[in-house]
Amino acid sequence: MHVRHHPLLSPSLGTQRALTSFHFGQSGQGEKVHIQASLHADELPGMLVAWHLKQRLRLLEDEGAIRGEITVLPVANPIGLNQNQNGRLLGRFELLSGQNFNRHYLPMAEPVFAAVRGQLGPDASANTRLIREAMRNVLLQHRPQTELQSLRHTLHSLAFDADIMLDLHCDSRADLHLYTGTPLWDQCEPLSRYLGACASLLAEDSGDQPFDEACSQPWWQLRDLAAQSGLSVPIEMACLAVTVELRGEWDVNHEYAARDAEGIIHFLQHRGVIAGDAPELPPLRHPATPLAGSEDLLAPHAGVVVYRAEPGSLLSPGDLVADVIDPEHDVVSQVCTQRGGVLYATSDRPYATAGLGIARVAGDTAFKSGKLLTA
Repeated sequence: MHVRHHPLLSPSLGTQRALTSFHFGQSGQGEKVHIQASLHADELPGMLVAWHLKQRLRLLEDEGAIRGEITVLPVANPIGLNQNQNGRLLGRFELLSGQNFNRHYLPMAEPVFAAVRGQLGPDASANTRLIREAMRNVLLQHRPQTELQSLRHTLHSLAFDADIMLDLHCDSRADLHLYTGTPLWDQCEPLSRYLGACASLLAEDSGDQPFDEACSQPWWQLRDLAAQSGLSVPIEMACLAVTVELRGEWDVNHEYAARDAEGIIHFLQHRGVIAGDAPELPPLRHPATPLAGSEDLLAPHAGVVVYRAEPGSLLSPGDLVADVIDPEHDVVSQVCTQRGGVLYATSDRPYATAGLGIARVAGDTAFKSGKLLTA
């Protein structure tokens, strides 16, 4: 293992933060894997999983079992980790700009296509190398102006050429679920199986350029740009980028973390990045569904929320998810799913204001358009 430190742009006199990456295996041999945790700094289950992974990867490297290059960033957001107010960690949005740490990464498809369109040929692997070099040049030419921009730029520069990128997050109160690109599902399905995901949500453009799509989306956008230009050239889906939602914010324990790290190790064995026979693929808990088929359940009025179904439950249309109780006026409203599917996440707040999103259900039929993610 070797360690690299990546200084961020200093936001103020006498202050500077840095990212620290841990590298296992050997660069240029086999597939490259990038794993980062807690980009939303208040989502800590991934940080513990990353620590467990580091311990496992050290031993595997000593055994000569790593056939590729694996980078682990247990702390992907030191800015957010230092945003504390009245004892509460505020790690989802940068306080200075109000921007979500997991949005607005650099779009690269158009400048990359402009650079490579005259050089693409019939060899898919050669095209992948050409495209990655152009991506590298686009990132080298980008000049961040703020600490937040430098965080995004550094993370993107570490991960843009990865064959596999796992971004470890969590939800408020949830069962384990995944987000990935629709064209990537065949590659992602084994990961969903090894992690025991209750839902796998697919989209080509969920809106506002989150980190996983910044890494993977250029590949299918480049494929489409080539087709629109009349070029018949093969372009691989060369980056499997997945946002892994490791249950809820309070699910920080060694049992879960060790299990999740083991699932990631098994997936990397399945891919051939780590030597050894991967266990037989477990059953898929539920088929993948479109992110545009995710039903958001809202509180019809203010009140106490009493959940009547647990994350991970498979629901039919009309099933009860929660009661919202107004104790002053003795109003009890039942919140039910209209479409059915897997209840994959809920709010962790026992009190709802009117219109608050309190639950999300993964349905199998797309019905939404536009931005598909919460703020």
